[in-house]
Amino acid sequence: MVGTAATIDLADRRREADQPHSLTVRFGMSNPLRLDAGVDFAPMQIAYQTYGTLNPERSNAILVCHALTGDQHVVNTHPVTGKPGWWETMVGPGRPIDTERYFVICANVVGGCMGSSGPASTNPATGMPWGLDFPVITVRDMVRAQAMLLDHLGIESLFAVTGGSMGGMQVLQWAASYPQRVFAALPIAGATRHSAQNIAFHEVGRQAVMADPDWRAGRYFAEGTNPRRGLAVARMAAHITYLSDAALHRKFGRRFQDRDNPTFSFDADFQVESYLRHQGITFVERFDANSYLYLTRAMDYFDLAADYEGVVANAFRGAPTRFCVISFTSDWLFPTAESRAIVHALNAAGARVSFAEITTDKGHDAFLLDEPELFAIVRGFLDGAAKARGLRGSR
Repeated sequence: MVGTAATIDLADRRREADQPHSLTVRFGMSNPLRLDAGVDFAPMQIAYQTYGTLNPERSNAILVCHALTGDQHVVNTHPVTGKPGWWETMVGPGRPIDTERYFVICANVVGGCMGSSGPASTNPATGMPWGLDFPVITVRDMVRAQAMLLDHLGIESLFAVTGGSMGGMQVLQWAASYPQRVFAALPIAGATRHSAQNIAFHEVGRQAVMADPDWRAGRYFAEGTNPRRGLAVARMAAHITYLSDAALHRKFGRRFQDRDNPTFSFDADFQVESYLRHQGITFVERFDANSYLYLTRAMDYFDLAADYEGVVANAFRGAPTRFCVISFTSDWLFPTAESRAIVHALNAAGARVSFAEITTDKGHDAFLLDEPELFAIVRGFLDGAAKARGLRGSR
């Protein structure tokens, strides 16, 4: 059984969902978000962070799209965990996405739990958290909401949009939905649709959450409970998919945790067991269980070709955007074959595209880690795109 974290203050969790430690913009009833589910959702709040300075021409903005369990806190200290931002290896002064050169924006996705409207935020009709009354959202809905944010900020065109995993899905959706607004697109470790295997892994996680008696059919805020154990198990199962067998063997092998011999019990005898339990326990401190259900479902529904007569190339035909697609050799969650399919579709559409497969044993999570080849490729692609766009200070 997974251990439990220190007691989580649900009132603090709710405050972060409604009044986050971020910039926010609220769209009223007259400006609803049209959802794929057929709902005009309003009012809607978007929480976001910015880094760097927008130039006078408003031409140096880069939108960073976060992954499933990410948020808007890219390079600042996380207000809940106190840990560094999730992409400090990539974004910041002198980094490949250089905040001394670019204006970086990252928004918490709709359906999230860090200040953008989601199941943990307050339903104005009831004064209670939305829970499962929150409408089901899609990746395209996330992108529509981001476009509304950019309109609010007065940014008509993005210099670039980038992200990994679910963030990569958003990048592709941006290029398909708003091609004239995206000069350069950099999808990393992504795909044009979620595979059956990935949907299956997500379903295991959702069932773990819903099987927790403290889930209370999604009404745990109202009833003062928290499905920690179920969400922790979901995180453990998912985290395995983010790594590779080689990475697990290198980090842990079959080594015991704080002992030389087995206990002949169901304690965490092995280091890898202890590691996964720690991942589960720390995850529940910062993430909402219902948001986990909603965002995994959004990834499952993602199928770009379905909106274009079953042909991915049709999504990008005539698009002026230049692309750089990146994959990792040891990523079995979004394997290189998925990235190659993106490249083939872009070639068929006549788009400008470059492709890099990076050799690493770090698995899917390589895009979040210290990977020098990734940094060099991103820096080189953005430098070339900046020169093509005529940005000031282009190298």
